[in-house]
Amino acid sequence: MAEMIENSVLFLITMGAFSLLMWRRVRGNSLWRATVTPLASIIGSGFLIVAPLLSDLSGKWAPFAMAGIVALAWGLGSVVRFNIRHAEPVLAAGNETRALRWAEDASRMALALAYIVSVTFYLRLMASFVMDAADVHSVFLGNMLATLVLAFIGVAGFLRGLGGLEALEETAVSVKLAIIVALLAGLSWHDATGGYVLDGVVPGDMPFAERLRMLAGMLLVVQGFETSRYLGHAYDADVRVKSMKLAQLLSAAIYILFVALLLPLLSSLSGEKPDETAIIGLSQQVASLLPSLLVVAAVMSQFSAAVADTAGAGGLGEEQSGGRLPAQKGYLLVAGAGIVIVWSADVFEIVAVASRAFAAYYGLQALVALLTIGDAKVEAGRGLRLIFTLLGFLMLLIALFALPVG
Repeated sequence: MAEMIENSVLFLITMGAFSLLMWRRVRGNSLWRATVTPLASIIGSGFLIVAPLLSDLSGKWAPFAMAGIVALAWGLGSVVRFNIRHAEPVLAAGNETRALRWAEDASRMALALAYIVSVTFYLRLMASFVMDAADVHSVFLGNMLATLVLAFIGVAGFLRGLGGLEALEETAVSVKLAIIVALLAGLSWHDATGGYVLDGVVPGDMPFAERLRMLAGMLLVVQGFETSRYLGHAYDADVRVKSMKLAQLLSAAIYILFVALLLPLLSSLSGEKPDETAIIGLSQQVASLLPSLLVVAAVMSQFSAAVADTAGAGGLGEEQSGGRLPAQKGYLLVAGAGIVIVWSADVFEIVAVASRAFAAYYGLQALVALLTIGDAKVEAGRGLRLIFTLLGFLMLLIALFALPVG
């Protein structure tokens, strides 16, 4: 009886949160629509695996490690927001120096590569979840499903533009966030009634250098906020800056709270290799309804993240080509390239390339910010210059030495 009540309460929480997110006044809000794309990308493939990974790397200090990661991501977001405010006008006017143009073009090339691979990775992972849930084990059918979804996203973007992709994103993100709300509520009740015991949560046995390299690679789990930078064909600078801040704040709260609340359950995973299905199994201890909900959330996470990165890639192509390649055609190109990768390469291996490309992108964006300060005579104190320099150098180290985990 108690279990039935718990499941009923969690189901009602899920439906209530979903109804609120799908409310016309929420969906019709331009700031929320602009927030959905970066939010969908940030809470993507790494959400379910981030807690066991951090537990394995830092034990009971995992929530603080997560806080450090999102703080670093916020710093990198400030670089991108600075470039939205200051670098974009210089580049649009054609007044940039050769060095600034080179840095911007190089960063876009790195990001384009990362987006194409990450979109393919998200959907191949989504296909794996669907196939596992159906108890079907076929690489061919998994590739076919990923191909069909890639084609659907590309055609939807081509026919309906960014608005069409945002509609897909909003629905998927609403489902995902509603389930996350129910998951956090269930974990909170479980911890409150069962006691918050962390005695069994200990870090794995690994060399300190390897632990640091993996923690650095965790930054890519919260990647995705930069998609706001390439939605300029639909939103002005103020909306993109505000939406990026909102997406980062919401995702940071979700990530930190999730890691902290799940920690007491992770002692049973000691010595095991963390994966997404582990969390789905652990959620059974909270409520029997949660595993099914988390499978849906996992599928929605991959789908919405893929749509978000497709939207970012299309906007990136339009900006880089000076409008000669409209975003709608860019969506088709991204989908087409993804289909080629699905059938010709091991996506789970080359995703490491994408992880390093994302880090290289952030480092180059820091360089763009520094060059903009000098070229455009933007007022910036020594403190800001120092922060951008340190962030750029750190991204270079991550690109070279981090162990990707997303």
